[in-house]
Amino acid sequence: MEKVKELIKKVCTKEVIFYAIFGLLTTIVNIGTFALMTKILKWNENISNVIAIILAVLFAYITNKDLVFHSQAKKIKEKTKEFIKFIAGRAFTMVVEFVGCYLMFKLPIPEIISKCIITVFVIVLNFFISKFFAFKK
Repeated sequence: MEKVKELIKKVCTKEVIFYAIFGLLTTIVNIGTFALMTKILKWNENISNVIAIILAVLFAYITNKDLVFHSQAKKIKEKTKEFIKFIAGRAFTMVVEFVGCYLMFKLPIPEIISKCIITVFVIVLNFFISKFFAFKK
């Protein structure tokens, strides 16, 4: 039991907790924006989805940069490099998610379970890409 507590202390750092909180808020931005544009503004679903995704990724970038990983980039060149790395990381994990789901959907388990498994994997992968690639100190 003591080892489990120790493991939880190691995993549940302030950084991880903030990443989870802002990940949840990013999801709310994504779904909220989509709902606002489709239900209230009556915009096309595909256009609304693209805009919602873009806003969610921008929100994730800003919160991850400033509040989770505390970026030290000062110059515009450094900030641009971080942004490009962040977007590249998200593009990579989008491909991982697509391929992972494609493969998992062939297994004899419910699609929603497959989607959840891949989503958890992608969230963890996004954390490490942000920490050790995009916002590396």
